Amino acid sequence: MNTNRGIVSHGDRNTFNNNAIGEHARVFPADPSHHSTRPAEVGSDDEPASAGWDIGVVTILSEELRSVVDELKLERHKVGGGLYFYQGEQATPQATVRIVATQSQSQGQRSAMAALENLRRHYNPRLWALVGVGGGIHDQHARVGNVIVSTEVVYYENRKINPLGDVRRRGEHRQAPAPVVHAVNAFFTDHGTPARIHGQIATHASEEFEVYPGLIGSGEAVIADRESDIREWLKKYHEKVLAVDMEAGGLSQYWQENSVHDATNPGWIVIRGVSDNADQEKGHGFHELAARNAAYILRELLPYLC
Repeated sequence: MNTNRGIVSHGDRNTFNNNAIGEHARVFPADPSHHSTRPAEVGSDDEPASAGWDIGVVTILSEELRSVVDELKLERHKVGGGLYFYQGEQATPQATVRIVATQSQSQGQRSAMAALENLRRHYNPRLWALVGVGGGIHDQHARVGNVIVSTEVVYYENRKINPLGDVRRRGEHRQAPAPVVHAVNAFFTDHGTPARIHGQIATHASEEFEVYPGLIGSGEAVIADRESDIREWLKKYHEKVLAVDMEAGGLSQYWQENSVHDATNPGWIVIRGVSDNADQEKGHGFHELAARNAAYILRELLPYLC
């Protein structure tokens, strides 16, 4: 009986894959569920900049990004083909949380989704947070300076227009994954509803702002009219729609469409500081106040989210 040991190769262009050499060598098939934990290099267009990122933050305005960077002590990094991200760590009682933030190119759902894709491709965080300012549409809860923490989004742009000009809106309502909802519930259990927090900029340090859980209405329209049909429709749709923005619908849609992947789909949360009341007095005067308060609440939520 002949016994073959090792590999014999003839020729100058031989390739061997999944081979074992030696008398007792064995070949095991690769485990498809195993992924290398070696961090990818910053600048890769195909892999995350590093493993283990906990929260990816999307902001829209410069005031929003600056507030998040200052509050969480993030540092600027340039990756890929010229994208700017801001990275850092925050210690909580349970763990050290790794955070990366970016700014979308413009307002609106599409640009927000592009920013989320950039975060996913380069960092793959396990939770997405949309942080910044929004317009309040609830006179009691959503006063300027207050913060709305939302795990539910109502997208209001879908509508049917009949021949006589009758417009019938068809809302899309999405809720964040259960672990995020539980985390937000725990925050308000500990801090009360509303949570009352001292102002985060010097000119308002002696004042308190309030933090409420509530729904966000989202669409492409900038609402600056107290009599807007969108405001009225949102109030009738759900009495707990407290504020409006132009990006949260893109966040919830991006999450929904990524839920088909094999990997665990990240959670998401929206944190909006109220900078105006979505009426004729809408302006930029309170962007800094609202953005600072929202960034501070993100930091306060870290022990619950991670």
